[in-house]
Amino acid sequence: MKKFLWRILAGTKGGLNRARIIDELNNRPYNANQLAERLSLNYKTIKYHIEVLEENDIVVSTVKGYGTLYFLSDKMEENFDTFLKIREEFRESDNNICHVEDTAPVKIVNY
Repeated sequence: MKKFLWRILAGTKGGLNRARIIDELNNRPYNANQLAERLSLNYKTIKYHIEVLEENDIVVSTVKGYGTLYFLSDKMEENFDTFLKIREEFRESDNNICHVEDTAPVKIVNY
């Protein structure tokens, strides 16, 4: 599970948003609209990331349709400590990257 979480969180462009969704769902269930408001993200962005998380058994939902509530899966709850460690390492490594206008990120090397 650890390798999988690294891949889905740190190995992809949307990993940070997925981590934020997991954090929120750890507190309580939300529907997609509530998550979009809470995280200040576009509804379609939330729906996309929820689909990725559902397909990978990290998030589960109630009956499909309007107002569908999303929860962390039992598998994710069992591995939440692993998620927290990865999220922390991911955040620390993200602090070593700076963005310069529209160019590629530049990694700062500490000597």
